[in-house]
Amino acid sequence: MDEIRSLHPMRFRSIFVSDIHLGFKGCQARLLLDFLRNSRCDNLFLVGDIIDVWNMRNGLYWPQSHNNVIRTLLGKAKRGTRIVYIPGNHDEIFREYVGMVFGNIEIHDEFTHVTEDGMRLLLLHGDKFDDTVRVNRILGLLGD
Repeated sequence: MDEIRSLHPMRFRSIFVSDIHLGFKGCQARLLLDFLRNSRCDNLFLVGDIIDVWNMRNGLYWPQSHNNVIRTLLGKAKRGTRIVYIPGNHDEIFREYVGMVFGNIEIHDEFTHVTEDGMRLLLLHGDKFDDTVRVNRILGLLGD
């Protein structure tokens, strides 16, 4: 797929992304990569299921485009974009690292973002409200 090049990157205060599912064959990493490369922001929130660890248990699938997404995120973090990563059910293994920072990427269980006009937004992944996933792990895996 050809990359889309913009003369002027889009500028946002905050960007919210969830359910990327890197490591899954159906992931649209190239489209995400085009968006990330053509946008600038102060805050980038990764709200769960960024890396699909559940799917990777069935066999590793990790093409270069998935590496490129990770490298682009790390580059944005290095250049001053605040990146907050909130793990979901597919990448719940990263919940063990809540409170830590890796490559300038903060890991939180949940996060309160304050908009420019003062509105408070609670950011968390929806699996916290899914009793099937939380209480009966086997049903959650079967449903996936």
